[in-house]
Amino acid sequence: MEASRLHGSMDKGMAKRIFIPGDSVAVALGSDEVAGRFRDLARKRKVEIEIVRNGSRGACHLEPLVEAETPEGRAAWGPVGPDGAEGVFESAVMGAGEGSRHPLYLGLPEEMPYLKGQTRITFKRAGLIDPISIDDYVADGGLAGLRKALGMTPEEIIAEVKASGLRGRGGAAFSTGIKWETALKTESAVKYVVCNADEGDSGSFSDRMLIEGDPFSLIEGMIIASLAVGAQEGYVYLRSEYPYAREAFKKALKAAYGSGLLGKDVMGGKKRFDVHLVTGAGSYVCGEETALLESLENRRGMVRPRPPVPAVSGLFGRPTILNNVITLASVANIFETGSKGYKSLGAGMSAGTLPFQLSGNVKRPGLVEAPF
Repeated sequence: MEASRLHGSMDKGMAKRIFIPGDSVAVALGSDEVAGRFRDLARKRKVEIEIVRNGSRGACHLEPLVEAETPEGRAAWGPVGPDGAEGVFESAVMGAGEGSRHPLYLGLPEEMPYLKGQTRITFKRAGLIDPISIDDYVADGGLAGLRKALGMTPEEIIAEVKASGLRGRGGAAFSTGIKWETALKTESAVKYVVCNADEGDSGSFSDRMLIEGDPFSLIEGMIIASLAVGAQEGYVYLRSEYPYAREAFKKALKAAYGSGLLGKDVMGGKKRFDVHLVTGAGSYVCGEETALLESLENRRGMVRPRPPVPAVSGLFGRPTILNNVITLASVANIFETGSKGYKSLGAGMSAGTLPFQLSGNVKRPGLVEAPF
């Protein structure tokens, strides 16, 4: 069980860890107020708790979803609004094993039908870890893929991506390995990795949820991409309407540089890679990759004629890997667990998993990850 893998035990005398999402949907539904009420109540009751503002597990119909470490594992209550915060605090923090009697008690999240039926790979940490804690990320298997890639040649890295069957998750579904191979074979002293996080299609929110819930997986995927083609700089072009994602990613970048994950000596591997965060100007067309490149170059976002493709002549006329958030985050997980396992999911040429975003007039809106 994933919860027990990371936070399944609670030592006597330690502060209880309480998880209250800082995801945009949860915040819109009052999670900031819920967190504030929990802090006030802890002071009033003179109990020590640690509040983690995690991402969302994707069960938006249950947000704010409050979780607490218990001797049995992480337990959940939801949806918890500000008016119901005190009752859930009494149940989750002061309940002494009686939390299951509360009407909002949901049990262990992994046993909830909405989550149990999923195949969570790219989103396996979203909602589980503290998104800006690199220690949490590493404790849950993060950076294992990058360590593997650091010992491989660019050709071996690309072969692994090809073997996984990964196709672009931004809509075009082009082979990720072939795109990277094109950039590798194009001679240039300077190359770039660009992440398209300008998620503008109606009802789409998987990029935002990934950045708010597990930003280090995106950073790790971008570094692996840089190793594949010899790039030393990367850019994340983030939709301007995502202020919470922007703040989460800025904090993750600071932690990544502070730990040596980014900079002049990536994880001591004598490879340099820097990542820059750029906020878009709210133009829908900049979700198209060449218009995005025009915007990054401080020009009006307009679609470029092709050829040449960005892998040959992209940012500032240099070979550029340009993938979206989910594609790059999937790369990190492919290298962590191996291409064969990823390839075994899905059907035909559509390998791996896909995040399905459910919104509108549906009973249980949210994100579900399942085989493609």
